[in-house]
Amino acid sequence: MSETPAAPATPEPEGPAPRARATTDASPSGPTAPKDAAPDRKPAGLAPIPIPAPPPPPPKLIDFRPDDPAPIRTATLWAALAAGILSMVLLGEGLAVNGLVVAVPATLAVYFAGRRAGRRPRSWALVWGLGGLALLIVPALHAAEWPTFFAVVAALAAGSLALHGGRSWPAVLLGPIGVLTSLVTGPAWAWQGLRERVGGDRGRLVPVLRALVVATVLLVVFGTLFAGADAAFADLLGALVPDVSVSDGPWRILLFALGLFGTLAAARTAAAPARWDRVQVPAGRARGRVEWALPLVGLVALFAVFNAVQLAVLFGGYDAVLKETGQTYAQYARQGFWQLLMATLLTLLVIVLALRWAPRTRSSDRTLVRGVLGTLCALALVVVASAVRRMDMYVEAYGLTRLRISVLAMELWLGLVIVLIIAAGVWGARWLPRAVAASAVAGVLVFGLASPDALIAERNVERYETTGRFDLPYARGLSADAVPALDRLEEPMRSCVLWDIKEGLDEGGRLPWYATSWGEAEARRILDARPPVVGADGPACGELGPEYYR
Repeated sequence: MSETPAAPATPEPEGPAPRARATTDASPSGPTAPKDAAPDRKPAGLAPIPIPAPPPPPPKLIDFRPDDPAPIRTATLWAALAAGILSMVLLGEGLAVNGLVVAVPATLAVYFAGRRAGRRPRSWALVWGLGGLALLIVPALHAAEWPTFFAVVAALAAGSLALHGGRSWPAVLLGPIGVLTSLVTGPAWAWQGLRERVGGDRGRLVPVLRALVVATVLLVVFGTLFAGADAAFADLLGALVPDVSVSDGPWRILLFALGLFGTLAAARTAAAPARWDRVQVPAGRARGRVEWALPLVGLVALFAVFNAVQLAVLFGGYDAVLKETGQTYAQYARQGFWQLLMATLLTLLVIVLALRWAPRTRSSDRTLVRGVLGTLCALALVVVASAVRRMDMYVEAYGLTRLRISVLAMELWLGLVIVLIIAAGVWGARWLPRAVAASAVAGVLVFGLASPDALIAERNVERYETTGRFDLPYARGLSADAVPALDRLEEPMRSCVLWDIKEGLDEGGRLPWYATSWGEAEARRILDARPPVVGADGPACGELGPEYYR
């Protein structure tokens, strides 16, 4: 015998309901019981016991991990294998057109994996993908290694963004390195698919492997015989087939592993990308108007005074300023640029922090934020223009170098970011993260296609023709991209500059067509047509005098 209470955890209601229940439960012999108790008072023993509220659940961690991918396709496996083999065969001598050749099977592997997972390329994914492929044109055109490094890194970042997608700041900042999370899971995913295929389709896979081995043996045997029989065919075969020696074995194996595992990681990411858009950045605590606006208004006033001085110098001329400060033209230019570059960077940091702590309790707060930060951005653009002008003065005094052209490009890009921030304040900031990332990719692409070493040589040759001053030791360290501009110099300066570049090309030897950039091929053509004078690296160049080394 057990009783089942109707609601044991619910407190008894107050009011007439308790009295009605007491009357129902009373015995027939107890009519006098209500006389001993107040009719409207609830007995103390039946008072409701307050039940404490359950503690709030702990905050859930944001799960941005990728989902389980669909099984890998056979076409993806073959494309990844082709990318590894091409990397091993073509990338050993350097990077040029071969980068684009390796990118073709890697792109196909990504496409096959994405289609198997039901993903379709969106507009921004196409933008990132095409931008990454365009960046690989830089090493195909130019011989300088430092812009090639920036272009390859930007190409990998753009490709990773194409695989992940996303429009928020966490997605744009983490997406370029997101493919690294698949460097282990990608090969494991491929191995699982390969085991399934070998276990179920052994009868079809083994004949294919035997056919590949037989085809390789036949091509090697008959190709060797034909090369020994005809010199023209031997030259053609030597130009098409890379020269692989035993000593290059470890390096070639490493290139094969990089191509294969990198392609598998990209394909695994395309099949199941990490969800970086799920990463939420907590909003900053809104500040009061006075606490937020007072420091910014003071900064705006300081910017306004500085820009007024810059405009006065611009229209009044630099001679008066130099006379008052006692500085030379070159000293004034060198002193100003680096401080203005740092001021631009700090301005962007101030804008980011100001937006995080901006007041947002009333509708008029938005107008205040737009007005103050819009004014600050507009004044920051004047600072950017002043910094660019200072660098131009710096180059006029000392010539153009790799560092100077790099920081100048950085300053121009920062100015473009400020313009995008101003536009976001007018039309909304939903598109801002991807626009900033796209501007960075486009900036690296333009910088690489412009051939910085060629620009440096062109500017310094023009300076030499105007002032008679030339930094000969620095020009000797430029790449083959600078040869067309340096070829305009008169002797003996021309031979003194080009001798070291020619020696560097001769030490590297004649590379295969797929590892030779257009800039290197053009430099070899010019130097073969007009080789430097023998002995140009000796006393003849030292007799030019110190005026050439400024």
